[in-house]
Amino acid sequence: MDRTQKTEWVGSLQGTLGEVGLVVVTHYSGLTVAEMTDLRGKMRAAGATFKVTKNRLTKLALVGTEFESIADLFVGPTAIAVSRDPVAAAKVVADYAKTNDKLKILGGSLGKNRLDVDGVKALATLPSLDELRAKLLGMISTPATRIAGVLQAPAGQLARVLKAKADKDAA
Repeated sequence: MDRTQKTEWVGSLQGTLGEVGLVVVTHYSGLTVAEMTDLRGKMRAAGATFKVTKNRLTKLALVGTEFESIADLFVGPTAIAVSRDPVAAAKVVADYAKTNDKLKILGGSLGKNRLDVDGVKALATLPSLDELRAKLLGMISTPATRIAGVLQAPAGQLARVLKAKADKDAA
């Protein structure tokens, strides 16, 4: 990689870091190509990305961002998981690390808040942004459904009473 490529890579990573809300730093030593491909696929499905990093260049890219506090985590074979959703990347990495002991979570950052391994795992247990939206929509629509049911009940009861009266008169 020559100097211009390195400069472009650092600029690209800084752009990415400016758009995300969560960065999780991992060690990936021992993962096969198939396992990395599987992990990247799961990340894409969750709206996150997983990228192997060059430590020295990543530390340069972190300067001036809100994730600057995690620069000391970049030692050894590191990769980062990033997402706009503050839960997506943590959830996928934590789930994958449970089934594959070759992936180690080192820590992360949620905005300016530095997270340790337990912090990342705790974040992974929270519902995702889409799950929260679905729950909120369900809570909003439930009262409307109940109101419609209550309003229809008297009319339904009245119709049943009139039908029973008509059946009784016909008999």
